[in-house]
Amino acid sequence: MSDYAALREEALAANREIPRRNLAIYTWGNVSAYDPAAGVFAIKPSGVAYDDLTADSMVVLDLEGALVWGTLRPSSDTATHRALYRAFAASGIRGITHTHSPHAVAWAQARLDVPLFGTTHADHGAEDIPCTALLSEEAVTKDYEAETGSLIVETFRSRGTNPAHMPMVLVAGHGPFAWGTSAAQSVYHAAVLEEVCKMAALTLALNPAAPPLPGYLVHKHWERKHGPQAYYGQT
Repeated sequence: MSDYAALREEALAANREIPRRNLAIYTWGNVSAYDPAAGVFAIKPSGVAYDDLTADSMVVLDLEGALVWGTLRPSSDTATHRALYRAFAASGIRGITHTHSPHAVAWAQARLDVPLFGTTHADHGAEDIPCTALLSEEAVTKDYEAETGSLIVETFRSRGTNPAHMPMVLVAGHGPFAWGTSAAQSVYHAAVLEEVCKMAALTLALNPAAPPLPGYLVHKHWERKHGPQAYYGQT
């Protein structure tokens, strides 16, 4: 039987990036890493400080929620991660990060999409960053974390948003989730989300009537990093 050592190491390294990138204090965040071939993901254990994490403390579960490796209780957000993998794995999602970074949480608490004001935002998503509706009281009384995942999935479905092109979301009243093609990339997107939220808030503080970035600039910045003739970077 596999001990999923490489997957647990990937999850460990990504979780340690949360405090390094100032994305959460105490234990206010978690990262998971998904192996589609094995059909399992490794995730941070609930309530364990980042400095105390080891590869052996990571918890491995399948997409049905069954424990397949580990002895600790997994993150309380595990069901949200599981719902996102089940819905988005076909889009290449292999890692998910949830934090409570302050600027992203502020937008989530304001229940607002993050407008596309500038090229930094456009480099990582060619549309406003979506904020979900508030989770209903009925949903909260069911399986809160699973319903949170379902709410994110429905938000993307109803808007026709591609999770591979918009790798981040705000859950109203709660906070940010981000994902990527690896656990490390999901943390990167969580850090980008926090910075973009901060920039947008500052933009509106300086000019409450700030207009969105024109489409031709949005298109240019998205395409130069992600389009068929992308030329950003060394690949």
